[in-house]
Amino acid sequence: MAEATGVFYYVFPGIAAITTFTINAENPLGVAAFGSIFQIGWAFAIGIAFAIITCAPTSGGHFNPAITICFAIWQGFPWRKVPYYIFSQVFGAFIAGLLLMGMYWPEIQAFKAESLASGKGLVYNGGPASALCTFPNPNQTNLGYLFLTEFFVDSFIGLVIWANLDPANPFVSPVSAPFAIGLAYGAMVWGFADIAISTNLARDLGTRIVAAIFFGGESFSYLHYSWIAILVNVPATIFATGYYEFLMRDSLSTIGKGHAVHEDGEEGLKRHITNTGAIETGAANALKPNGSRLDDLKHE
Repeated sequence: MAEATGVFYYVFPGIAAITTFTINAENPLGVAAFGSIFQIGWAFAIGIAFAIITCAPTSGGHFNPAITICFAIWQGFPWRKVPYYIFSQVFGAFIAGLLLMGMYWPEIQAFKAESLASGKGLVYNGGPASALCTFPNPNQTNLGYLFLTEFFVDSFIGLVIWANLDPANPFVSPVSAPFAIGLAYGAMVWGFADIAISTNLARDLGTRIVAAIFFGGESFSYLHYSWIAILVNVPATIFATGYYEFLMRDSLSTIGKGHAVHEDGEEGLKRHITNTGAIETGAANALKPNGSRLDDLKHE
């Protein structure tokens, strides 16, 4: 339930901000009075931070099927738990979508009627269904372009997440990590939301099911885009985390496991840790095998 609650915590404020922005697009006061992409980015960013703070102590704070799969690949997370985590994550987004429809029901129904009367339909970018999940612009018919956009945006977020979770990273503390991860998500929303991004299988699939219930099956078939929104996040995040694991993970973690020795011995290692600030942030504790003191490290 912690994974479902965490996904709900970040999806609900995000899609609420999108709904405010979408249904008031034609308001006489103007869009800026009720929302903007900047506001949407902050809603998702703060939602992610709150989700991690609230629920990560219980479940580990994956909140994304791609992250769960990467934990299984790189960090030894049990594969038998992966399906349960993914189901919980999708369920959390589904509940967020249902609750949003209930709370905005009169406004969405009025917007739905206006959209039908104008001949636009219900499923398009800026339409009623887009309050819940992503749809490309009508001129975005090149699926390869949409694939690459989604892939690189998701890789960016995945790399930031993995760097924040590296215990040997001296620049991130447990206190700042939730906000750093949230801001990475927000930055991608600010930069690329206008050209269609999803960023999370659970966030998109859960709310897209709700969109299909209320606005029809075209929510999955529109411009043949839904498979990109739902699935590309997984290979993109595996690519990003693999890139970090093989090319960027700090050598201190290797030294701490006893597989390498600093060229100046333990004194050189302690000087390096002190210079990078790892001791002050507590990251050096992650290098202590079985809780032993750094002075007692015995390298192979």
